[in-house]
Amino acid sequence: MVSPFRRKGKDGTPKTSEDTDLNEAISESELIPITELEPSPVIIPESEEVQQEESEVGMDKLMQKSAVTVIDTCMDLRRGENILIVCDPTTTDIGQALHDAASKRSDRVLLVVMPKGRHHGEEPPAPVVNLMRQQQVVIAPTRYSLTHTRAVRQAIKDGARVATMPGMTNEMFTSGGMSADFALIKKNIGEMTPVLRRKRIVNVKSAAGTNVTFEVNWREWKLDDNGICNRPRMLTNLPAGKIFTLPREGTMNGTIVIDGSWDSTLVDEPVVLQIEDGLVVDVKGGTAAAQIRQAFGEAAKRLRNKEQENVWTVAEFGFGMNPQARLIGSVLEDEKRLGTAYFSIGDNTTLGGTAAVGIHVSGVMNSPSIWLDETVLVEEGQFLLK
Repeated sequence: MVSPFRRKGKDGTPKTSEDTDLNEAISESELIPITELEPSPVIIPESEEVQQEESEVGMDKLMQKSAVTVIDTCMDLRRGENILIVCDPTTTDIGQALHDAASKRSDRVLLVVMPKGRHHGEEPPAPVVNLMRQQQVVIAPTRYSLTHTRAVRQAIKDGARVATMPGMTNEMFTSGGMSADFALIKKNIGEMTPVLRRKRIVNVKSAAGTNVTFEVNWREWKLDDNGICNRPRMLTNLPAGKIFTLPREGTMNGTIVIDGSWDSTLVDEPVVLQIEDGLVVDVKGGTAAAQIRQAFGEAAKRLRNKEQENVWTVAEFGFGMNPQARLIGSVLEDEKRLGTAYFSIGDNTTLGGTAAVGIHVSGVMNSPSIWLDETVLVEEGQFLLK
C-alpha cells in the first residue's frame, strides 16, 4: 500500500496520466441479462401478502412519478432520441422504471445491466462504453459513480447529455432530494453568479475542527448541477443541487474534518484529513481511516510509481443547494443538502485537473462555515445568502 504521507517535489512539473484506450477488450459476457436478476418467489401469509401488494402498488406509482420527472423534466427527452439507461444488479427497479417512462417518448430506448463496480470512478465494461458513445442521452443509476470516468467524458465529448445517480436506492429515487423543485433550484443557483464573481480565496471552518484554505478560479465554479440537463454535452447528478469547483492544485493547506458521511456511509467517528500543498498527507479516524488508506493504497498500486501520490489529491470542493436533500449516508444526496459542504479526494480530470488516478471519493461536512474572500456564505450550516 502506498502511504499518503509522501510529498510532491517543490520543483516538480504537473504530473499527468495518459488515458488508456476506451475500447480495451472486456468480454461482453460480463453484461448480466435482466432475466437472471429476478428474485425467487417467497411464500408469505395471505394477510401479509395483501399488505405487501398494496405497498408495492404504492411504491410502483412513486417510482413511475419520479421516472417521469427524470425523463420529461430533467433530461427533456425528445421523440426519436437515442437514450441509454445503464444500471447494475442493485438498481434494476430504477432502470426499469426509467426505461418504461422513456419508452413513452422515444422508441430508441436501451436498458443495459452491467456488473456492479468495485469503487467510484471505475470504468464500465467496454461494450457499455461503446454504447454510451452512440447516444444522445445517457442515464446511469449505479451503485458506484461513473461520473469521473473516461467513458462519461468521451460520451459527453461525442455530444451526449449525461445524468449519473451513484448509490441510488428505490427510497432515494422516490423521496428527499428527488422530490425537489428543480426549476427553483436552477433559479437559486443561477443567482449565485454575482456572489462568486472575482472571489479567489475559500476558507472553510467547522466546530468539529476543520480549518482549511485554498484558491479557486472564480470563472470555473460549476453552476449547472441543478437537475436540468437538456442540452448536448451537459453532465449532472440526480438528485441535483450543488455548486462546486476544482481547488487550484497545490494551494490547499490545513485540516478537513469529515463529520457527516464518507463514501456513502454516515461516519460514527470524524475522519480527519491533514492537507499540505493540495495533497492528503495524514488520515485519522478509527476504522474509517484504515478503510480510506486501503482503498486509496490499492488505487495507487495500479499507477506508475511517480504518479502514485496523486491519488491523494483534493480533487473537488462544493456546497449543497437542495432544500429537500437529507444527510442519510449517501453521497449522492448528502452533498446536495442545503447547508452542507464536501471535499472529494482522487481524480480531478473531469474538472480540468491533472490527477488521472481512477478513484474519486467524497466526504460531507455536516455544519460548516464557508467564506469566499471576506464574504460569509454559510455559517455553521446555515445558508446566509438568499
